[in-house]
Amino acid sequence: MVEEPIKLHRAIAGRDMSAALQVTFDRPELNRILTLYGRMAAAGEWRDYALDFLSETAVFSVFRRASAMPLFRIGKRPELRARQGQYCVIAAGGVILKRGHELAQVLKVFDKKLLKVLGE
Repeated sequence: MVEEPIKLHRAIAGRDMSAALQVTFDRPELNRILTLYGRMAAAGEWRDYALDFLSETAVFSVFRRASAMPLFRIGKRPELRARQGQYCVIAAGGVILKRGHELAQVLKVFDKKLLKVLGE
């Protein structure tokens, strides 16, 4: 039995369409989200997170424990930029808590929760 070598194909810049279609958070957006995550983790509310970069959306999922269901999902969908806004916060049950054009405004939904936790 002759083993054939595995051929690896490199993506050539400009030709790999899957990478071009992937939505991501840019550095300032991710910095703002991770700052919020750090504050909530320090308060003991959040314990883990996951990042998903898909073709239509980028999602930052927050977990209280290492479980299958995220507590909150912070999403970015550029295709909704002209309508409701490209950023949203979705609760565990799928309810959209806040949607908007600016990430800072959307993340303010967590300010009340953080103040409540710190006040205890």
